[in-house]
Amino acid sequence: MGRWATLERRIERWIMKVYGCFAIACAALLLTAQSQSQSKASKYACSEPHPAQLCTAANTCGSGSAACSVDVKRTADGASSTPGIPGAKGNALFCVKVGTTVTWKSTEKDNGFVVDVGPASPFDPPGAIIGGSDRAVSVVAKRTGCFNYSAGACRSGATYGMCDTANAKFIVIE
Repeated sequence: MGRWATLERRIERWIMKVYGCFAIACAALLLTAQSQSQSKASKYACSEPHPAQLCTAANTCGSGSAACSVDVKRTADGASSTPGIPGAKGNALFCVKVGTTVTWKSTEKDNGFVVDVGPASPFDPPGAIIGGSDRAVSVVAKRTGCFNYSAGACRSGATYGMCDTANAKFIVIE
């Protein structure tokens, strides 16, 4: 009887380990699928026939009467631009309305940045946006559309390798 009880306990432990591994694998698979679907929406936003449909209250920054603040910084593994939206992630797709003032800034000490939307910039004034932790730059969204931009960030006094660039997208809506 003692042998069977011991064998039964071993089998029960083995089954619990298998169930535990299965549960962990399922959770990892779900998280991976979710992050891939979020990154695909951001990655291909400007390829969509109607990219403005991707804009929601949750990813729209600022308004005609309130500025949108975007924090550009150098991270441990790259650069990041994060809109001032609760829960926003770095380099995530965000939306602004026409007439919104977008303030590009860096909250990291001794950081400088360059944001380049390219020749089709929707902002006034157009051109590269150059600023830093001691100089926020404000521009006004004037034209609707989906825009790719690069945001480069460097630490002041940094040696080679302390600068990096990230690419992201934003949509200007009516």
